[in-house]
Amino acid sequence: MVQMGVSTKEINQTADSERDKKFKRKATVFLAGVGGASVLFGFGSALALSKKRDPEFFGKGLVPTHTLSETGASIALRALGWGSLLAVSGCSIIFYGIWKVVGASNISEFRSKVGSMLPSIPKNNPPHGRTEFSGLNDLLQYIIDEDNKKKQDKLREDTSSESS
Repeated sequence: MVQMGVSTKEINQTADSERDKKFKRKATVFLAGVGGASVLFGFGSALALSKKRDPEFFGKGLVPTHTLSETGASIALRALGWGSLLAVSGCSIIFYGIWKVVGASNISEFRSKVGSMLPSIPKNNPPHGRTEFSGLNDLLQYIIDEDNKKKQDKLREDTSSESS
């Protein structure tokens, strides 16, 4: 079914852009969920670890005493709030400043302008070295071997240039 004055190409582009927007929304929700879950897990783990290490002082930090007018938990929560506010606002100001200095009006223009300013990453296709390792020891041994090869090559170059 083709509507009057609208080609099938335009309809397909509209459908693709709608699917792209839905995908971006789902990706945003997913990343926000994973980020939130990791923050909660990290904070909960730190809290459980501190309670496990010293339960007596952990309990004292939850209830105000006559020597302390504020609990340790409320002080920590206030510090967490201020730290989060300062981190988010500071990063936002930095990013907004970069956006204005570059002079971009949308995200794709920003990407292209910043991409032209930054050095390009060279392609490694096909890879020049190993890319698969059986474990950390194998990776570290590979790095050591490659470093030794480079040192030997440099020594050979130095001795050949001196003998010439």
